[in-house]
Amino acid sequence: MEVENTIQEGKTIAIISYITLIGTVIAYVMNQNKKNSFAAFHIRQALGLVLLAFALNLVSTMVDISLFYKIVAPAVFVLWLLGLVYAVQGKEKTIPLLGEQFQIWFKNLG
Repeated sequence: MEVENTIQEGKTIAIISYITLIGTVIAYVMNQNKKNSFAAFHIRQALGLVLLAFALNLVSTMVDISLFYKIVAPAVFVLWLLGLVYAVQGKEKTIPLLGEQFQIWFKNLG
């Protein structure tokens, strides 16, 4: 019952965290008072995805690789969509590939 309450209370913040970098920042600020573990989990996932997309875009611009826009960007979008779907469904599930790393790297957030 307590886990279900945590999920329900943090679901809105978790969903907001996936709406661009601004949404991630807003979700982080909103969660500072509540310290909801479910919301914090998804804030870490969303921040990791935003930074991943930024880094990959930066590298592709520097190297001038159109591969980013054909393969990597759609793959990052799919990962983002998975994270959002997990948040909506109330699942604390990491996204494939780097989700576990995001939880480790950003463990102090939330």
